[in-house]
Amino acid sequence: MFRKYILPIIVFIFYRTLSWTWRVRIIEPESLQKSLEDRKPVVLSHWHGDELALISIVKRYNIATIASQSKDGELMSKVLGWLGARTSRGSSSRGGVQALKGLLRLLKDGGNCSFAVDGPKGPLHRVKPGVFELSRMIHGPIYAVGVYCDRAIYFPKSWNKTYLPKPFARVIIYWVGPMDEIKKEVDPRNPDLALELETLLHHARAQALNSIADNDA
Repeated sequence: MFRKYILPIIVFIFYRTLSWTWRVRIIEPESLQKSLEDRKPVVLSHWHGDELALISIVKRYNIATIASQSKDGELMSKVLGWLGARTSRGSSSRGGVQALKGLLRLLKDGGNCSFAVDGPKGPLHRVKPGVFELSRMIHGPIYAVGVYCDRAIYFPKSWNKTYLPKPFARVIIYWVGPMDEIKKEVDPRNPDLALELETLLHHARAQALNSIADNDA
């Protein structure tokens, strides 16, 4: 009862209240803005660890994503839904095919997919082929995001080195790209694709850091 009904409300209220205090600045290329206006699906890629900062903007990007069928996945699905995202339930071990079909339906309805490209369990900052397979399925380009905040609580024991911006943190969310949609004849496991996206993601993070430094100058 507590975990199913009460805990999601507590998590939502805590996160929503905290994120309202953040001073968030979003920097986007014009092509991404146009895709959002035209409701053309895109794949939004990020590194593991940046999730807690990025969840605050899911409504702006009409995010659709997959949540696992575990109890943690159920909690996250509820919280994400209240924050403005839509979820399809499943994982690589349970309900994966149905979850993917559900995700594709959400994307056809005008949603965009957010993708932690070094998942589900690492290694960190190594892009896996899934993001390219999804791009090929939806005929959508891939954008990469870099996040930087000036004060945060870090969780060093977590495998993904996640962090949570502190109250009144300045948060820079810097998008770069796009990387063209992956065509049908292209192998999504091509290591050159992974290297290209890794380069974009590192560049985006460096740009986010530079934007904080420029504001301080």
